Amino acid sequence: MATTPLPPAGQATLPAVGNPGGGASEGLPPPPGTDMTGICFRDQLWLNTYPLDRNLVFDYFALSPFYDWSCNNEQLRARSIHPLDISHLSKMTGTEYALSEVMEPNLFVIRKQKRDGPEKVSPMLTYYILDGSVYQAPQLSSVFAARIGRALYHISKAFNTAASKLEKIGYADAENEESSTELKTAKETIDLKELKRVDHILASLQRKLPPAPPPPPFPEGYAPSASDAEKGPDGQQASEQQPSVDPIIDQGPAKRMKFQG
Repeated sequence: MATTPLPPAGQATLPAVGNPGGGASEGLPPPPGTDMTGICFRDQLWLNTYPLDRNLVFDYFALSPFYDWSCNNEQLRARSIHPLDISHLSKMTGTEYALSEVMEPNLFVIRKQKRDGPEKVSPMLTYYILDGSVYQAPQLSSVFAARIGRALYHISKAFNTAASKLEKIGYADAENEESSTELKTAKETIDLKELKRVDHILASLQRKLPPAPPPPPFPEGYAPSASDAEKGPDGQQASEQQPSVDPIIDQGPAKRMKFQG
């Protein structure tokens, strides 16, 4: 299997790119294996010099701060063997990198894993190279935690919005009930006052007006009808209390009609 060209000798110290002197550790990137999801690595000069394919992608990944220089792949590179040669990696134990998915030239997925035997590996972290930029993929637990936190935020916001609207509706209903009760009470009060005022007017008018005149007596010889007979003694008593001369009916003996029984 043909080996890929190794990076220049000066690039072996690329993990300490921020510290050219090499004496202090202030410019060193965080150690591999830590949470580096907020870091993006891109070397435009290398991309302009070499093609990014499955044969050279590991050399490009080795320039990033995600690369662990103590891995088995680095030992193969030192022996001028392709760092992704599975025939040699399967005979070793320890930390290694494997190319998991390839969609040349845009996407490459590299998995960091721990090998305990030829067929026994344990995945550790995943990295992907998208259009020449290297990223660390977040862990599944972090993705679930972020999604659940976002969902809880929106649910809490929705409940707060609904509660505020329900409070406004409750206040409006209470105000409407109070206003309707006040109007009803005021209306009932106005009706009572009006009723008392009308009763007072009628009573005062009744006191000012003279009493109503009694009804005229029946003419002499007049036989009362059945309705008049039902009145009975009341009519007779009233006629007894009336004066014997009525100015309207009694107009003299010449004009009085006489009925014979």
